[in-house]
Amino acid sequence: MALFTNSATLSYNGTVATSNLVQGEVVGVLEITKTAVRASYLPGDRLTYAVTLTNTGSLPLSDLSVADDLGAYEAEGMTLTPLTYEDGAVLLYVNGVLTAPPSVVPGPPLVFSGIRIPAGGSAVLIYEAVANRFAPPTSGGSIVNTAAAEGSEIGTPTAASETVTAGERAILSISKSLTPAVVSENGCLTYAFRILNAGNAAADESGDATLTDVFTPVLKNLSVTFNGEAWNEGSDYSYDESTGVFTTVPGRITVPAASFSHDPVDGSFLTSPGESELTVAGTV
Repeated sequence: MALFTNSATLSYNGTVATSNLVQGEVVGVLEITKTAVRASYLPGDRLTYAVTLTNTGSLPLSDLSVADDLGAYEAEGMTLTPLTYEDGAVLLYVNGVLTAPPSVVPGPPLVFSGIRIPAGGSAVLIYEAVANRFAPPTSGGSIVNTAAAEGSEIGTPTAASETVTAGERAILSISKSLTPAVVSENGCLTYAFRILNAGNAAADESGDATLTDVFTPVLKNLSVTFNGEAWNEGSDYSYDESTGVFTTVPGRITVPAASFSHDPVDGSFLTSPGESELTVAGTV
């Protein structure tokens, strides 16, 4: 939509007369909306977007293009693009009928061209992109990307944006070490379990994280610590000295969320996992 004004002048025998000012309005005929199928993402997720173009005019639009910035943003003095177009993952429907896909330049920016919409009709572009290593993984992080349509038959490009937010979850991994590797009969043996969290949410008691192990040989006179604090059998863990089955009480293992930072070289996100340690010592 654009307002315009103008007036006229009349010159006669050295005199000039000016008309009144008239005002009008040019109404755009192309409307655009952009929608993400999913409202949240995790790094590596495939995201599906739908861009709907509606021609409200009485004439067809014969050669439109749509440019998607793939969520580009500024950080660390660089322009980072958190989405990568999935090559070939595009469908084009015109008035509800699947048609030949448009021409594609994967970008960034991602550009679809050669789109035609009949008078009073609509077109829907459906395509996929992957949340890459520049997609903010932090709690509260988001990707805001904008699609803009333009063509020779419309005056001003029209655009629409969509926001998806980073999903929150804990991503746990575990490693186990043994000290010493060689132990004498009736000697002391210590197992250390290192638990890492690469996710943006802490693993807290509500997650019911549980560690189970079967100690072979069976340990006796168990001593258990978690992050340096002594644990008690019954309230923190259970142990069957006849079978060697060791199990932590669900939810007693907690691990803080990871922290994230930009790589100063290329701007990608670096992950520093949260960490907890469980140690179990006993005699063989």
